[in-house]
Amino acid sequence: MGIVEEAHNVKVLGTGVQNLVLAHGFGTDQSVWKHLIPHLVDNYRVVLYDNMGAGTTNPEYFDFERYSTLEGHAYDLLAILEELQIESCIFVGHSVSAMIGAIASISRPDLFSKLVMISASPRYVIRRNSSRSACVEAIN
Repeated sequence: MGIVEEAHNVKVLGTGVQNLVLAHGFGTDQSVWKHLIPHLVDNYRVVLYDNMGAGTTNPEYFDFERYSTLEGHAYDLLAILEELQIESCIFVGHSVSAMIGAIASISRPDLFSKLVMISASPRYVIRRNSSRSACVEAIN
């Protein structure tokens, strides 16, 4: 397992030929897909991961500057695909991950055969509080 896989708790399940990447939204982790996975593993190679800061990601890899934009998360997605040597995938993104997938696909369209966006939030704003920490929130 490589550093990217370890940092994002990457799991690869299934025996299919096509790669299906499932990416969770804000406030969740890859466990959000647990009831869907059994229906997919016979037909797809399913890739699960946690966005940095969610689930069991390693906090030692968190970089405030990198993750203050969605592009930082998109670069992580591309790094995961590269580390797993995925040349093409169907990407399913929920909430913020739908936008992360869109950004990643603009940089590397060759890696994405389809994008499935579930409850995608098209606009985000970063708000800083008095302690200089940031909170990213969707604007509806």
